[in-house]
Amino acid sequence: MDLSAAIWRKSSRSSGNGGQCVEVAANLPGVIAVRDSKNPRGPKLLFTPAAWDTFVRRIKSGDFDH
Repeated sequence: MDLSAAIWRKSSRSSGNGGQCVEVAANLPGVIAVRDSKNPRGPKLLFTPAAWDTFVRRIKSGDFDH
């Protein structure tokens, strides 16, 4: 998939000390892209909008907490 038009924004939950930095691009039709801001040319995860909504909802509810 061509992500050249992606507009990336850093997650508000990313740490500011060079650690866990996640960027999300939600401006592409039918896909939400996620990447590591420390490695912008590296691999990206692609989600459908429905899958992304489910993922975010489960994170907020604590489903993935240890």
